[in-house]
Amino acid sequence: MKIHWRPLLGVVVAIAVTTTMDATGLSDFSALPLLPLMLLFWYLQSLSRSEIGFRWGSRGHHLLAMLHPLLVLGAVALISLMAGVVDTSQAQWGKAALNILIISLSTVLVGMITEEGFFRGWLWASLHREGMHESRIVIWTSVAFSLWHWSSITLDTGFSAPLRQVPTFLLNAAMLGAIWGMLRWLSGSIVVASVAHGLWNGLAYTLFGFGSRKGALGITDTAVFSPEVGVLGLGLNIIFAGALWLLCMRQPAPRTSGPIPDAAHR
Repeated sequence: MKIHWRPLLGVVVAIAVTTTMDATGLSDFSALPLLPLMLLFWYLQSLSRSEIGFRWGSRGHHLLAMLHPLLVLGAVALISLMAGVVDTSQAQWGKAALNILIISLSTVLVGMITEEGFFRGWLWASLHREGMHESRIVIWTSVAFSLWHWSSITLDTGFSAPLRQVPTFLLNAAMLGAIWGMLRWLSGSIVVASVAHGLWNGLAYTLFGFGSRKGALGITDTAVFSPEVGVLGLGLNIIFAGALWLLCMRQPAPRTSGPIPDAAHR
């Protein structure tokens, strides 16, 4: 089996740096080193902007990106409501709406140059440059994305999830990485993947909470009804990822090199 040394080295360095920061009380900033790492490896491999994925993508791809969090998180909320585990007595909906907007927009902008820029941008382009097919790139970038998150869930970073939920979280991180990777595959754009990532974070963290903190829906049974550490969220993400995989298999992916046919190139 061919070992892709440059992508492997980049991922190992990223995990090591983030783990060190998570272990030393700097978890709030642990994604930021992905920016200089992305820029460094981008420069060393002489990748083009189009290969990295800095292009807008079509309106249809952006709508598909928004469909994922709206559909999956909406289904989790509806099932939770039907199961009687929702408690909105303490919810402040005006504040919640503002939080969704702030978290979504900030994640789109910051994620585009950190998590999405590194994993669906540089790492994707690096593996593609070495001849790997997009279907395999989706798998390997998703595994790397999940492993990069291990320290956030296992170390004292404020997430405070029970140990039994760690496997679910890491599997879900891989599924989310796969979904955002397939959006990148279909669109050729990390902007599209960043939109999905941003809206997911805004809705998930505001409505369902983060770690041990409750969200606006007041759900406490996170082992089942959480979109990230619960089995319900994992199951729905697997279903969405399967549907997206079929779409990727039926539709040719856009080229990730050469001229960019949209406004970002002008």
